[in-house]
Amino acid sequence: MTKPPAPEQSDPHPEAVQPTGGQAASEVTSSAAADVDRTVVARPPADAAVNLSKPSGGEADVGRPSPARAAPPLTPLPSRTEEERPHRARFLTFLRLLGGWAVLGVLAYAMWTPGEWQNSLLVWVFLVILADEFGGWFGYLGLLLGGLGYFSPSVPPAQWLIILPLVGGALMALLLVKHSGGVLVLPFAGLLFAGTLLAVARFGPKFDPTLKLPSNDTFLRSALIAMLAGLAFSLVRQLIGLWLRRRQGGRAGVPA
Repeated sequence: MTKPPAPEQSDPHPEAVQPTGGQAASEVTSSAAADVDRTVVARPPADAAVNLSKPSGGEADVGRPSPARAAPPLTPLPSRTEEERPHRARFLTFLRLLGGWAVLGVLAYAMWTPGEWQNSLLVWVFLVILADEFGGWFGYLGLLLGGLGYFSPSVPPAQWLIILPLVGGALMALLLVKHSGGVLVLPFAGLLFAGTLLAVARFGPKFDPTLKLPSNDTFLRSALIAMLAGLAFSLVRQLIGLWLRRRQGGRAGVPA
């Protein structure tokens, strides 16, 4: 007689006989639920302003090309003319001072040395105007040197007592007008000098009958010739200076 099969015994621990797949699924489900419980969603407060501007930090610019920047302007190198300009200015100043003192030296020697009054008058007027071309104060020093003859060992001519104040005053007026402008005032300076001497020559004897020197032809000729020669030299010098400055300005305006 066949023995009936033994009845299945119930497992007192059902979790021990669960398949492996079911156990893994339950563990994944439980870990996901735990993660959901631990997840905290960060939300900005309702009244906070949202800044949508582009950040300026270095991280935002990583991988992006830098914006194009304009190249700094190139500083032009000084030209040879500009480098030589200070040296040229100092050299010209030296020449001007040397020339002015040289003219005053010649004038002092001429006033100290005895001679004819017409020659002294011619030299005095011409060298005073010439010395003024090297600097205004050279001209005024030349006026003072006109009285140097009174301190020399030789007695100056008697006519010099009239020449010194009369011609000295006319020369002073000429220098003042000459210093007030450039080339255009030279004719007015000459007319003032000549007009003063001619007016004294005509109306002087009416006030003083002994005043005959201003009407002397030799006196007027010496004074006026010296004046014309000095102003002609000043005119040429100023015209050359204007031409040189205009030429230098034209060269400076032309790009290298």
